[in-house]
Amino acid sequence: MEKLKEFFYSLKVRLFCCFLLAIILPGIVFSITIPKFFIQSKLADLAAESLSHAQALADQVAGTSYLSDVNSNQQIDGEVTALADFTDSRLILVDSNFRVVKDTNNVAVGKIMVSTEVIKSIQGEAITNYKENSNYIEIAVPIKMTNEEEPHGVLIYCVSTDDIRQSKLTIISMCGFILIVLLIMAVGISVIGSWTLVKPYNLVAEEISGIKSGAEIKITHKSHKEMNEIIDGFNDLMSGMRAKDEAQAQFVSNVSHELKTPLTSMKVLADSIGSMGEDVPVEMYREFMEDITGEIDRETDIINDLLALVRMDRAASFSASPTNMNDLLELIMKRIAPIAETKKVELVLESFRPVVADIDEIKMGQALTNLIENAVKYNKEEGWVHISLNADHQYCYIKIADNGIGIPADSIDHIFERFYRVDQSHSREIPGSGLGLAITQQAVLLHHGEIKAYSVEDEGTTFDIRFPLKYIEKEQVNEEA
Repeated sequence: MEKLKEFFYSLKVRLFCCFLLAIILPGIVFSITIPKFFIQSKLADLAAESLSHAQALADQVAGTSYLSDVNSNQQIDGEVTALADFTDSRLILVDSNFRVVKDTNNVAVGKIMVSTEVIKSIQGEAITNYKENSNYIEIAVPIKMTNEEEPHGVLIYCVSTDDIRQSKLTIISMCGFILIVLLIMAVGISVIGSWTLVKPYNLVAEEISGIKSGAEIKITHKSHKEMNEIIDGFNDLMSGMRAKDEAQAQFVSNVSHELKTPLTSMKVLADSIGSMGEDVPVEMYREFMEDITGEIDRETDIINDLLALVRMDRAASFSASPTNMNDLLELIMKRIAPIAETKKVELVLESFRPVVADIDEIKMGQALTNLIENAVKYNKEEGWVHISLNADHQYCYIKIADNGIGIPADSIDHIFERFYRVDQSHSREIPGSGLGLAITQQAVLLHHGEIKAYSVEDEGTTFDIRFPLKYIEKEQVNEEA
């Protein structure tokens, strides 16, 4: 049952049925309508032609005494008989008293014929009548002179339709034969068409099956426009997944390296202490212990930053509440002021208006702290750091600018990557784990905001942050949309 269900749900089967119906249905319609239209057309032509013959003969009879005595005019009698024989029809002439005076079949002569057609014709009306269950067309025309008002009688012309019916049967047979040929062609076209259209999908499926073997997947097969769009989308998806896998592998490698380096340094220092003799001064022991403590602190900072980044990635603990951004920035600047004073860096906060925004104060506070602290750390002596706060009816804007050492142009696109350090040769001179800007970017993204960096080497760096004043969950935004 399942296999049968899968068979009918197959795209190839559905395409086959669509092709078959698209070809066969018009053929069936034509096979039904063509004989019908043919019969109607032929009957109309035959009725018009017969009416013309009947009217011409009635006009000839009207000028004679043929209705009173059929033997009085042999010429008219001959023409009546000749028309009946030539057209394989029956002619009946009825006088004004409804008595049959002439019947080419010699059946109704002398009888009274009263019918709707005869009555209407006696009143001066020409009648054409055809019944589908009969084999003839009945035409009744009044017999009268042009200048006369009252007819002398009625001419009834019964024309056989056997030839038309025979032609109809021939056409039906031809249509049936054509329909059979069309059915055979339709099956062939449907099979070829459905196979051709499904073939690209089968080829793509074969290429995708390479994923199971761990091979690098990039579909190279090209087909119709819609299939090419699917292929390009799949290739982009696979490229993104490979890039993500590579980034994860690089991240694990970087984490291992960053965590291993302080441990290696501590082991070297510990081994050095162990190999020292008893005559080593206390000051040297103290210096080595201070170095070990510094490496422990560095290891702790890296672990704390990793934990902070994990919390940012999960975003489950995100809690937004209305926060005074002016007060938050002033608090951050007070914390960083001692570091700035040590480097003789001027801290300036420019607030254009009171700003209250829905934020997670811990996460946004950590992001802003990272940016301002970096602006101080990577600054020149007696430099400056300017922070500006502004807002409109929808967004909060924060700008952090400095005139420090700047960022090289080839590094500006990588500064938010995890463990990325702009100057590897001097990365140990300025403390840091290389995770600060990654944490900052993730915090801004959690607030549905964006962060951009602009920098010129040896001139300074500017970070622009924008995020909504009112925090709305993405699911709620999608529902409202």
